[in-house]
Amino acid sequence: MSTIDLKDPPCRVTLIRNKRARRFTLRLDPGGDGAILTQPPGVPEAESRAFLVRQADWLRKALDKQGPKVIVRAGARVLVDGHYLRLVERAGPRRPPVIEGSDLVLQGAGAEGPRVATWLKLRARDAVQPAARGYARRLGRRIERISLRDTRSRWGSCSSTGTLSFSWRLAMAPPAVLDYVAAHEAAHLVEMNHSARFWDLCEKLCPGWKTHRDWLKANGRSLHRYDFSGD
Repeated sequence: MSTIDLKDPPCRVTLIRNKRARRFTLRLDPGGDGAILTQPPGVPEAESRAFLVRQADWLRKALDKQGPKVIVRAGARVLVDGHYLRLVERAGPRRPPVIEGSDLVLQGAGAEGPRVATWLKLRARDAVQPAARGYARRLGRRIERISLRDTRSRWGSCSSTGTLSFSWRLAMAPPAVLDYVAAHEAAHLVEMNHSARFWDLCEKLCPGWKTHRDWLKANGRSLHRYDFSGD
């Protein structure tokens, strides 16, 4: 894996060679930094650069639309359950964040970003685990394990062994969207594909799922704009 630093627009492009790729595919990095160019193996870098020059207008518009990174610190507006909350610091003994009206109150000393990230992970766990297991029971299937990660390429996954994985950033999305992703991955316990039968299962488990999928398509990238590193 290598990178190309463009000057116009200013952007670092990560090159990924995929033996199954038959053409170039350019997309923004879901993490909010730069772009990713997937290409067939053996393509010279000069050819990759030429493709990026041809796509400069598209890349410039896509980067402008994406918006800037949000550093999670006092005063920042953070999405929680699909609503913006202002992060407020308060003196006193250290406690987990608490929602007070339109504020997310963080009491006590410590880096704001990591503390909010830990809190969001717990909220995601407490919401997605019962939802996914409930849908699995309805389908007569058993989940072996559920894990939470900061995945960039997809919101959830299901392995052939019955292990489900979810992005903890779903705690920032509306609860109905998180619930849809739980139903989606539970449906994969029956259909390990995206066939018509799979989508029929999604409809059975989560009527109106298309609305929630569309929300992720329209807003999902913005959830990765938040930087919780505390740097």
